[in-house]
Amino acid sequence: MKRITAIIRPEKLDDVRHALEKVGYAGLMISDVLGHGKQRGIIQQWRGERYKVDLIQKVKIEIVTKDSEVSAIKKTIIENARTGEIGDGKIFISTVDEVIKIRTGEEGEPAL
Repeated sequence: MKRITAIIRPEKLDDVRHALEKVGYAGLMISDVLGHGKQRGIIQQWRGERYKVDLIQKVKIEIVTKDSEVSAIKKTIIENARTGEIGDGKIFISTVDEVIKIRTGEEGEPAL
């Protein structure tokens, strides 16, 4: 099993969610997060004054899925979150050793 963690632009969330529904993901968690990548923030202007915003609002999507579904989910996120501009985000894929469904006690892939 794998955990796919995607950090994307907030305005792309609806596009990504609808596309994931079409490919049949198992379930997901969404969190609002703040952070920055290599760009170390952005310079914005408001009422003629320039200021630096070093923590940028992003959305974190987490999906735990079967190994066989990773490439389809990864491709879907990339296709629907990409704008081609700096700050589109990142996807991290890591191994999940164990999953337990609390309600039923199921373990492993059946718990997904």
